[in-house]
Amino acid sequence: MYAVIKTGGKQYRVQEGDVLRVEKLAGDVGDTVTLDEVLMIGGETVAVGTPTVAGAAVTAEIVAQDRAKKIIVFKMKRRKNYRRKYGHRQPYTELRITGVSA
Repeated sequence: MYAVIKTGGKQYRVQEGDVLRVEKLAGDVGDTVTLDEVLMIGGETVAVGTPTVAGAAVTAEIVAQDRAKKIIVFKMKRRKNYRRKYGHRQPYTELRITGVSA
């Protein structure tokens, strides 16, 4: 059984045992999170929500709270002596899916 969930403005296809990185969620490592925005449940029968499936939920365990690899942002205007450089590290939450319930 699998589900399509929405979190952090993105959609993910998950099933039990998957590990995925999502936008930062509140909670500590080891906590259990319930994701209620289930757009679709699949398996033997498919249930598509309008927009979400009523009563469906995905439970997950927080594996890590971390920040992604640094990206460098460099702005420059040629011949104008304008240069700006800064870095950015996006925070994320790593989840392990523990259950999909319809």
